[in-house]
Amino acid sequence: MSTDTDFIEYVHEQAGLGGALTSKKMFGEYGIYFDGKIVAVAADNSLFLKPTDAGRALLPNVVEAQPWPEAKAWFVLDEYLDDTELLQKLIRATADALPVPKPKPAKKARKTAKAKKP
Repeated sequence: MSTDTDFIEYVHEQAGLGGALTSKKMFGEYGIYFDGKIVAVAADNSLFLKPTDAGRALLPNVVEAQPWPEAKAWFVLDEYLDDTELLQKLIRATADALPVPKPKPAKKARKTAKAKKP
């Protein structure tokens, strides 16, 4: 089962972080980014936070599960979606604990074939 766009809209609304929180569709599920860093994923209409010591310290009850088969366990945030203040703290703390993403290499320009003159 894939994640509904309504669920993603709900996560954005509950987090209340404006344009700093973005999502990107990936294989029927979503990656959730804060200031360009992937901090969570939405899978099967559940929210999974990337595990960090900072996130673990803020969670009153840590529940871990795999967002998809063969994935490492992430923190399940479903019971905290209605707590905007905690959700914001968790997302910010996780982003702060993660390294800055490496810049993507520039795409090479495609060579165009020159037309031969007769």
